Amino acid sequence: MEKGELAVQLKHTGCNCCQAVLCAFAEESGMTESQLRQLGAGFGAGMGCMEATCGALVGAQMLLGSKKYSGRPVLAEARGLYQAFAEKCGASICKDLKGRDTGKVLCECDDCVRIAAGLIGEIIEN
Repeated sequence: MEKGELAVQLKHTGCNCCQAVLCAFAEESGMTESQLRQLGAGFGAGMGCMEATCGALVGAQMLLGSKKYSGRPVLAEARGLYQAFAEKCGASICKDLKGRDTGKVLCECDDCVRIAAGLIGEIIEN
């Protein structure tokens, strides 16, 4: 199963958005699903309960660090991941994505999870 679809499936079986992205890459991360669920537990409605970064993007950034960090910053890759996510989803802040203040949903949670998992999957493969 493709990682984006696996992440969406995990989201529908008890994971929050961050956990779903993390757990879709459990094998590649070297961590157990239980550890990844713990790591992502605080990002169920993005950072700060919708006030900041989407949880799916947070999970993807965590995976980026775990796979690409080798003693040197991964800032360029992190910036690229952020920019690609924001471009595809229309924003990076959870409340903006969900249209909490505007009433206009820019990207549904399933799509944020699918996109974040797809983007980090491409980065990990290269």
